[in-house]
Amino acid sequence: MKIIQISASYKPAVVYGGPTMSVSKLSEELWKNSIQIEVFTTLANGKTELSFPAGQITWMDEVPVHFFKRLTKDHSHFSPALLKHLFKTINQSKEPIIIHIHAWWNLVSMLACLIAQLKKVPVILSPRGTLSSYSFNNNHPVFKKWIHLLAGKKLLSKCFFHATSEQEKSDLLQLFSPKLVQVVPNFIRLPAISKQTFNHQSPVLKLLFLSRIEAIKRLEVLLEALDSVNFPYQLTIAGNGEAAYIRSLEKIVAKRSMQPFVKWIGFQHHDVKFDVLQAHDLLVLPSHNENFGNVVIESLSVGTAVLISNQVGLADYIQANNLGWTFDNQPEKLREALFKINNHRHRLDQIRLNAPKKVREDFADGQLVKQYIGLYREVLEKSYPR
Repeated sequence: MKIIQISASYKPAVVYGGPTMSVSKLSEELWKNSIQIEVFTTLANGKTELSFPAGQITWMDEVPVHFFKRLTKDHSHFSPALLKHLFKTINQSKEPIIIHIHAWWNLVSMLACLIAQLKKVPVILSPRGTLSSYSFNNNHPVFKKWIHLLAGKKLLSKCFFHATSEQEKSDLLQLFSPKLVQVVPNFIRLPAISKQTFNHQSPVLKLLFLSRIEAIKRLEVLLEALDSVNFPYQLTIAGNGEAAYIRSLEKIVAKRSMQPFVKWIGFQHHDVKFDVLQAHDLLVLPSHNENFGNVVIESLSVGTAVLISNQVGLADYIQANNLGWTFDNQPEKLREALFKINNHRHRLDQIRLNAPKKVREDFADGQLVKQYIGLYREVLEKSYPR
């Protein structure tokens, strides 16, 4: 069995957020467990390109990665060289292949899916939020509708699906009737457990937003909720995004005279991100839609509780394990939750003590890799009957 991971972007292209890092971690764990694997990706790094040699194997943490040039610098990621190499690899392979595609609505994913199906090679698709109703109805919805009707629907009907949460599975089942949908959480790179510190003395509730800064994250909801709270707080916003959108948020902060209470610190690299998380009392993620939410587990891994929208894929996990709070994604509901948390600070200390061990047990690499290998073997048996 050989697994070919297809992703339009790969580390170190962190501009694309959590999915890029999850795909690389998955690839590394499969390689460690003696699964034959290759990664086909592009040099995409936002509006720039990574500097790796195109068309050659680059070994990334022991994983063979093929980076290819793309002709389009937007989210379409058109790469004829990648598609040609995929076609050649399938033709020359003397063993069963599974193509695992990550995300949809780009030409790498859709055309790779077409090639695989023409060659009768099974495809596992991890939508990573791109096949939710939100995704269908935002960012060129008319174009997506026609592409889906003309080609996408037929391609997707022949795919096996991997969802990262029960919520994402539910979203998929509302749109399709796939022959298989299996839920396996993302791999997440977590630090060693460090000594916990507690904010007993400070009256200031230290809030943190750490993610890509884009409309789907609904930072406006958090800013509106904070506009009328009557307890002391400090909000740190960590992340990057389109300059025009960030300016619109800064105008909201200025209009409501919130500048003394809001601090913008930009993108935080992996080596400092966990220190930032641990330095705060509460991570707030008011996303309109989120298939998983890596930062939720990252926050809990250092003991920082979370307050997340019930549209984040991990909302059920947070509620079931008392690791934070969820809310209906409206400013007044978020405001109510913030008042409740501020009035019951002891819960933050309880979560700081219990969360790091809990998430390391539930998202252990060894446990997750067995589930992914089980998924591949099930698809292999269904696709290559003896």
